[in-house]
Amino acid sequence: MKRRTKGILSALIVLAVMLSCLPARAGDAWEQAIGPREWRFPRDHGDHRQFKTEWWYFTGNLVDAAGNRYGYQLTFFRHGIRQAVPPPRNSWSLRDVYPAHFAVTDSTRSKFFFTDRISRSGPGLAGSQEGRMNVWNLNWFARMEQEEIRIRARHGQTELDLTLRPGKPPVLHGQNGLSRKGPRAGQASYYYSFTDLKTAGRLKTAQTGRTVEVRGTSWFDHEFGSNTLAKDQTGWDWFSLHFSDGRELMIYLLRKRDGTLEKESSGTLVEADGTYRHLGLSEIAVNVLGTWHSRKTGGRYPSSWQIDVPAADLSFRLAPSLQDQELTTEGSTGVNYYEGAVEGRGVLKKQAVTCEGYIEMTGYAGSIGGLF
Repeated sequence: MKRRTKGILSALIVLAVMLSCLPARAGDAWEQAIGPREWRFPRDHGDHRQFKTEWWYFTGNLVDAAGNRYGYQLTFFRHGIRQAVPPPRNSWSLRDVYPAHFAVTDSTRSKFFFTDRISRSGPGLAGSQEGRMNVWNLNWFARMEQEEIRIRARHGQTELDLTLRPGKPPVLHGQNGLSRKGPRAGQASYYYSFTDLKTAGRLKTAQTGRTVEVRGTSWFDHEFGSNTLAKDQTGWDWFSLHFSDGRELMIYLLRKRDGTLEKESSGTLVEADGTYRHLGLSEIAVNVLGTWHSRKTGGRYPSSWQIDVPAADLSFRLAPSLQDQELTTEGSTGVNYYEGAVEGRGVLKKQAVTCEGYIEMTGYAGSIGGLF
């Protein structure tokens, strides 16, 4: 049964890629992230189907009553196959596919779990709602009601059920939410985050077989666009970090084939009061101190960093909470990448600080092509 399910999922991926490569027809032109956007919340927590690709991205660092530490990732993707569905339309008409990824890091026990899936739009299988955050993939979901976000995922003996409450307003990255990924027109996305989500709920892992109450801090990214990466770009390194003094830091570095960084790489520094500022590439220095080699994919990933942001008087070292946090998503997007909990310590404005958060690294173990 498992082999048959994987075959069906693989067929969906192949179909999606083939359809994506077909010439555009009238009414199938995807909107580009080009100019300023008039943001409206909670409307913009919902989907934006005029754009080809969109994701709702949750990561967080948790602790239980016994002091055991965990990290988690729950990501919902929407990838447009066609802008307009030709008649006759029905509930099975294929317009979008919905991959999703779910991972849990048990830092205390040095265990990592991940799974992935892909579903098509159809009667209740997977989808996203316009005008409010409500995205689901079979029995996984993320839903916002009033000021709280409820997320839930379950696979086998691993289960996550959390309530997230924003401690700060949405943060708009780049230029008022327009996050450039390169020099070409439209090579960008619209991108915002909840950087400080007070988190509480329940977590169950296969290692213990029991459900524990957990608390912590989460980060939410919502990004949508139609034309982001160029052929000379090999991947990216993304950091989302919470500091012990109440600040947050996002860094997004795009790597090019010639070994340089795309000049549109950037970051955002969020103050304890919720105000924030854009950081250009010249204001960020990230030096790799060590690497980790994956036996599964052969990829060699950075595994520790020295990061300096002189304009913020910030300097710190960072490392994964657990070395192997690599995802091989052959059941959904077909991309090998690293998404893991990290922790560090350093100095911010001459005061000692600690930090925790997440890092995502792509392009170190194969192509980032395919659906994304």
